[in-house]
Amino acid sequence: MRNPLPRVAAIHDLSGFGRCSLTVVIPVLSTMGFEVCPLPTAVLSAHTAIEGFKLFDLTSELPGFISHWKELSLKFDGIYSGFLGSARQAAMVSDFIDSFRTPDCLVVVDPVMADFGQLYASMPPEMVGEMSKLSAKAQVITPNITEAALMLGRPVPESLDETEVKDWLVALADLGPTMPVITSLPLKSRLDRSTVAAYNREDGRFWLAGRPFVPTQYHGTGDMYSSVLTGCLLQGDSLPVALDRSAQFVATAIRTTFGYSGLGHHEILLERALPSLKTPPESAGYDLLP
Repeated sequence: MRNPLPRVAAIHDLSGFGRCSLTVVIPVLSTMGFEVCPLPTAVLSAHTAIEGFKLFDLTSELPGFISHWKELSLKFDGIYSGFLGSARQAAMVSDFIDSFRTPDCLVVVDPVMADFGQLYASMPPEMVGEMSKLSAKAQVITPNITEAALMLGRPVPESLDETEVKDWLVALADLGPTMPVITSLPLKSRLDRSTVAAYNREDGRFWLAGRPFVPTQYHGTGDMYSSVLTGCLLQGDSLPVALDRSAQFVATAIRTTFGYSGLGHHEILLERALPSLKTPPESAGYDLLP
């Protein structure tokens, strides 16, 4: 019998504290109507922005997990990877994609490795090249502006104009993915907004979406964005509608949290925003980038 729920393989770490990675991916995609099969790359006491975090690398365990899934003949409608516990895991995830992807399977790679101009504390320098190679296997990639700069070997910009954004997106598409998306984009004409930009190589169109900037910063919002984007595309949304719905969800989570005092940057109220994923989307707020 055909699985009544679309199934997504989620290849991410599991952090005990701090809403990110699997503690974001599973509730978001489950709320959107997907069966999520987590393949944990590492287990952390807390995410890497929290001082003193402990990390247990699962690189040596992944082949056994993957082998068992092959024995079970699991089929996936989507494969979605994020934080990797070691550079060696990139090759394992690449092999996983080769083994489990089908013609109708959506592959999304979020090259989680850096932010604010530098690599995360747990990331070795070779991860940049490995993530770039892994991105070639995906239809969709979702780097933030720091990760995009590292993958392209460019300085992290203070801002970009529309022409430069298009150049960056085309350069990312040249790495292999059909639809590169850049998040946390410092667009010169919209520095008062949280902006994302995307390019669809198949039709040659560029898109922008975003929401008014809120003067705060919460960890895990990139995982929220990429998770909703993955779910929207699997539900059949067009790329610009998926961009906009994802931006709306993250804005809802941020604004819900920002109204409370005393919450730290690790405590975004994801659970309060989840019901919005079941409501009809607002009128589309995306723009075509000429």
